[in-house]
Amino acid sequence: MDLVRGFWSKHRRKILVTTSCLGSGYLLYKLYNVHTRKLADLERELANERENDNIIKTQMKAHFENIQMIADTTTLPHAMHHLSSRIVEEIDVSSIMDKLSKGRGILIPSEKLQLWNELKILSFTRMVLSLWSVTMLSLYIRVQVNILGRHLYIDTARGLGSSHLLEELDLIDRDDEQKFLTSADFLGTNGMPSLISNMQSAVKEVLKGKQLKDVLTTRVLQETVIRILDVFMSTGRPHHWVDYLMMSQDTTTTDVSSSDATVTKFHQLITETREVLTSNDFTNVAEISLKSCAVALVEEMEKQTGLATGLQLAKLIPQIEKTMPEISAEPDKNRFLQLIRDLPEVQLFFTLLYANMPQ
Repeated sequence: MDLVRGFWSKHRRKILVTTSCLGSGYLLYKLYNVHTRKLADLERELANERENDNIIKTQMKAHFENIQMIADTTTLPHAMHHLSSRIVEEIDVSSIMDKLSKGRGILIPSEKLQLWNELKILSFTRMVLSLWSVTMLSLYIRVQVNILGRHLYIDTARGLGSSHLLEELDLIDRDDEQKFLTSADFLGTNGMPSLISNMQSAVKEVLKGKQLKDVLTTRVLQETVIRILDVFMSTGRPHHWVDYLMMSQDTTTTDVSSSDATVTKFHQLITETREVLTSNDFTNVAEISLKSCAVALVEEMEKQTGLATGLQLAKLIPQIEKTMPEISAEPDKNRFLQLIRDLPEVQLFFTLLYANMPQ
C-alpha cells in the first residue's frame, strides 16, 4: 500500500496530465465523429436535393416542350385556319371584282371609278390586316406558352421536397390549360369586326392621296404598308389593339368566381398575359416583327411583278390578292411565321420572359 502511495505521490502530476489528455482525446474523437456524421448526412441531403432538382428540371422541360408542341401543332394551326376563314368572310373582294368584270362596257366611268376605289381600300385592308393578325396571333400564342411554362416551373419547384412525379403534382388543371390555349380564337371570333373597322380607317387615311394611276415602287409600297400599320397601332388609347387579341379586363373580372379555383387560375393566366402584351418590351417586339414582315411581303411581291421599276396602283391590286394565300399559309409552310421566330429580338424577348419567374 505504501508502495502505491509512493508511486502516486511521485507520479501524480504525470498521471493527471495523461488522464486529462486521454479524456480530452476521447472527447475530441467523439466530437469529430459527430461532426463527420453530420457532414455525411448533409452531403447525402444535398445529393438528394440535386437529384430531385435534376428530376424536376427534366420533367419540367419535358412538360414545357409538350405544351410547346401542342401550341405549334394544334393551337396555332387551328387559330390560323379560323382566322383566315374569318378574314375571307368579312372582307369580300370577289363581289366587287365580279362587278367590274361583268360591267365592262356597261358601267359608266363614275361607277367604275367608285368600284375600283372600293377595291383599293378593301384589298389593302385585307392585306395589312392579314399581316397584322398573323404576326400578332403568333406572338400571342408564344406568350401563352411561356406563361404556362413559368407556372409550371413555380409549381414544380414548390413540390421539390416531395417524391411525386410532375404528372402527380397536377400543376395546372388540364381543362384550365385548354381553356387558356383556346382563348387564341378570340381574335377570329370576337375581335374581328372592330379590328376590320379600325384597320380600314387607317388604310383610308394613308391611301386618301393615292390615285389608281399613281406608280408605286418597292420602296413606296413598303413605306405605305408600314405607315398603315403605324397609324393603326397609334390611333386610340395606348395598347388599344390588345382588345382585339383577348377579352377585356372587365369581362375577365366579371366572369371570376372566388369559390371556383379553376376559373381563378384561368383569370390569373389571362391577367398575366395582358400584362405582358401591354408592356413596352412586347410593343417593341411586335413593331419590329410587323415591320420585318411588311418588308418581306413587299420583297416577295417584287419578285412576281415589275414593282422594282414601278407599277400602277390599279395593276398592283390584283397582285395584292395573290399574296393572301402566302400570308395565311399553314404554320409549317408560312415564311412570315418563320421570319418572326428567327428574329433576334423575338428570341431574346421570349427567353427573358420565360426566365423572369414571378415570386
